[in-house]
Amino acid sequence: MFNPTREEVRRFFCDTWKKKTERHILAPLEIIAGDWMEQHPEYHSVLADPESALAQDYTPERGETNPFLHLSMHLSISEQISIDQPPGIRQVSETLTKKLGSAHEAQHLMMECLGQVMWEAQREGGQLSPEKYLEALKKLV
Repeated sequence: MFNPTREEVRRFFCDTWKKKTERHILAPLEIIAGDWMEQHPEYHSVLADPESALAQDYTPERGETNPFLHLSMHLSISEQISIDQPPGIRQVSETLTKKLGSAHEAQHLMMECLGQVMWEAQREGGQLSPEKYLEALKKLV
């Protein structure tokens, strides 16, 4: 299992953004990441300044969203949908996308569910429950 460091994640997104804006060839994962970054113009200045991005701490207490966590969650959910894991997530995504008229907005709602089950797993010191995750997702539709 791949477990990148904070710096590796941030460098991946910043490097991918640089490659995308300079029209370099992107790897498949970079294409997906680049598409999500494109849909988040509020992050473009952060992505364009890797050294600042590496040093920045994002805390809820300061009312900040961590752009790298947000983009990572988009990537995770995109991968989950593409392989339909947990089974049923693709159908939830399709139904929610139709309901909202936006795959992007659908993923933002799905992110809330993912964040909740991740928080619960951390709090309980256990593994993320795919069943709880899918149960929460199904409540969205």
